[in-house]
Amino acid sequence: MRVAAFTDFGDGDEVAIQDRPDPEPGPGEAVVDVEACSINRHDLWILQGDSALVPKGALPFVSGLDAAGVVRTADDGAAVDPGDRVLLCPNETCGSCAYCREGPETLCEQFMLYHGALAERALVEADRLVALPDEVGFSEAAALPTAYLTAWRMLEVADVGPTDLVFVPGATGGVGVAAAQLADVLGADAIGTSSSARKLDRLGDLGCAHTVQGTDPDELVTAVRRIGRPDAVINHLGGPYTQAGLEVMRRGGTMVICGRTAAPTSEFDLAPFFLRHESIVGSTMGTQPELETLVDLLADGAFDPPVGDTYPLTATGDAFDDMLRRDAFGKLVVEPSA
Repeated sequence: MRVAAFTDFGDGDEVAIQDRPDPEPGPGEAVVDVEACSINRHDLWILQGDSALVPKGALPFVSGLDAAGVVRTADDGAAVDPGDRVLLCPNETCGSCAYCREGPETLCEQFMLYHGALAERALVEADRLVALPDEVGFSEAAALPTAYLTAWRMLEVADVGPTDLVFVPGATGGVGVAAAQLADVLGADAIGTSSSARKLDRLGDLGCAHTVQGTDPDELVTAVRRIGRPDAVINHLGGPYTQAGLEVMRRGGTMVICGRTAAPTSEFDLAPFFLRHESIVGSTMGTQPELETLVDLLADGAFDPPVGDTYPLTATGDAFDDMLRRDAFGKLVVEPSA
């Protein structure tokens, strides 16, 4: 089979198509013919050498978390059969610690993520496969596991519900778009920001109630305050946007942080933070049952993940370069079977 491997740290030029032996399923495993795999900033950080998960000695490395496809073969005891349409939940957990037993599984002491879906076939744990209804396309499904599952969990942690106001700085990236769409699904209004007027127009078409063009944190604070005091902030940027989010949030509001795209550290004023009884919560991914909920919502037409572009496996490097250029709106999806 062919894989798209990271052969060095850098940009799309370091992605090479290589031949690997076809995988064979062991106990509890299945092999999936990958029809679609979306790429995420998590993959880009690995490619750029900005992830402690993959040191240089681990190269060449095949990334890819978000696989949708068809079961090719499965262990006899697996709960899936050849021909099943499936979506992979990329969570990897120990299954035995207190957090795995009591939940949520994302608190597992050994929590990790699956990698290896930027390939024609993926060897996976069969019990991590979610059934995919016929009415759900593979590319749309592949948008869910990282971006939409992360955003859904963040909204759940912030207890977002009908009539709430949610601030999403940087709302035209993967998690940002997902947060704005899913806030609408929950009956909440989102305030989404971006430097691009074109992308904000697209975001508005997807159900984002308020859009603000700009990236300067101080200017965003002024613009958001004119709209209202958000009940929650969905922060995948970090850096100075943490202070900005705290400044606009209502008393007793909750900010949920899942990323560090703008900067790996944040500084914020302590006195207003504790005097207003605000909360900051960290969040990573979501649970497999939550992914199953998202699949059901997608099948019911509650939302439609925008796909920015699709690429054959041989153009995986181009997909990462397009992500670096930040021109696309919606998920970039590699289709290894194309």
